[in-house]
Amino acid sequence: MTLLSYLHSNPSKSSSFQRFFSPFRIAHKLFDGSSQRHSTTSINHSISESLRRNSPAQALAIFTGNLQLGFSGRNMNEVTLCLALKACRGDPQRGCQIHGFSITSGFTSFVCVSNAVMGMYRNAGRFENALCIFENLVDPDVVSWNTILSGCDDNQVALNFVVRMKSAGVVFDAFTYSTALSFCVGSEGFRLGLQLQSTVVKSGLESDVVVGNSFITMYSRDGSFRDAKRVFDEKPVKDMISWNSLLSGLSQGGNLGFEAVVVFREMMREGVELDHVSFTSVISTCCHENDLKLARQIHGLCIKRGYETLVSVGNMLMSSYWKCGVIEDAKAVFCQMSERNVISWTTMISANKDDAVSIFHKMRLDGVYPNEVTFVGLINAVKCNEQIKEGLKIHGICIKTGFVTKLSIGNSFITMYAKFEAMEDAKKAFDEINVREIISWNAMISGFAQNGFSHEALKMFLSAVAEAIPNEYTFGSVLNAIASAEDISLKHGPW
Repeated sequence: MTLLSYLHSNPSKSSSFQRFFSPFRIAHKLFDGSSQRHSTTSINHSISESLRRNSPAQALAIFTGNLQLGFSGRNMNEVTLCLALKACRGDPQRGCQIHGFSITSGFTSFVCVSNAVMGMYRNAGRFENALCIFENLVDPDVVSWNTILSGCDDNQVALNFVVRMKSAGVVFDAFTYSTALSFCVGSEGFRLGLQLQSTVVKSGLESDVVVGNSFITMYSRDGSFRDAKRVFDEKPVKDMISWNSLLSGLSQGGNLGFEAVVVFREMMREGVELDHVSFTSVISTCCHENDLKLARQIHGLCIKRGYETLVSVGNMLMSSYWKCGVIEDAKAVFCQMSERNVISWTTMISANKDDAVSIFHKMRLDGVYPNEVTFVGLINAVKCNEQIKEGLKIHGICIKTGFVTKLSIGNSFITMYAKFEAMEDAKKAFDEINVREIISWNAMISGFAQNGFSHEALKMFLSAVAEAIPNEYTFGSVLNAIASAEDISLKHGPW
């Protein structure tokens, strides 16, 4: 049982949590500087105004300043708590303290406060805490369910939760449908999306702009261009998001590049306002189609409309030029960007293998934290014996940061060490992977075969067959090992 769940079940024993909450005893002088207790309405208005001005720190100062006489909360209501929790975005420690106050003051009996607490934990990346609170709610409302659904980061988990919502008789609102549809990927997800479409009609939300846009995205992402266009054409009101939903879904489809370009040109003819989503979507199409001419045309339009300096647009332009084989153009875009994020640097590392290590060092000096894709690109760039020391340094960084257990990074290290004929180190990298898939086994089998260890390759193959489902690459690698084996027993088998 966690501390918070303990407090929920033992409110009389929460004095220690009150001591933990002691920083909130410091009252700020508010409004006219007087220390008198203000009305609930004025407090809520002041906090709300601070949030509207994007001043969460000031909102929290108002909240703490009105905590009079310990934890009475007599000048506050459930709305006050909800606003204070909203101000805690990015500050889970402060949010946890306010959660403690809501428990000791009895405000958690209001479902809206519990919803706000769940939202705070979800936004802070503590989804397990939010889920724990949800599972203990006596009478969750649709907002409670939506808060958990929107916090899911796994499609299958989200789809299962949607099914659970339906079984519990939850009446879906527009937010439920739009969030659920965002997870409807793949054959199973698409089937659930079709089921949701029939319930949307029954609920009278078929004309809702957001819900309609979500269906457009679902259909176009699945490659069902005709259905996406049908939903789009049936919409009585089409906003920029409607157009972008159609365009974005088509660009993600991979094989619908022509249709995406047609929609983009139609947007321009109709005078629809283009934004960064419009540009990133159509540039993504250039990546899929390797259409350099179109990429440069779109780049020119980005410059004309003033979008070329945006990080998302710049990243997509870099990726497009890289995929089209014009690295210098990608470098030029990178140099012109006023702001760069991890995707910007990772794209440069992947596109410039000869300078990948030096780019990585510049990235760290710039204060940008690498991600899994960054390390994969960096490891793949280490390709000659002179760079083995750099490879070892990268391995050390991955160990320190915990990335070494990631499947893609482990596989990349196996391949790197195999190139350096260091199969013992490759085996260590293999053993460091928490959950291995067939690609990990393939990398080991191929590495042994390339370095002349035919017996070890066959042993690894036999182990792979016992633990995973082999594919054509598995058989190709082991056949290469057998073909190069001097021992005839490997070819014809001792069996």
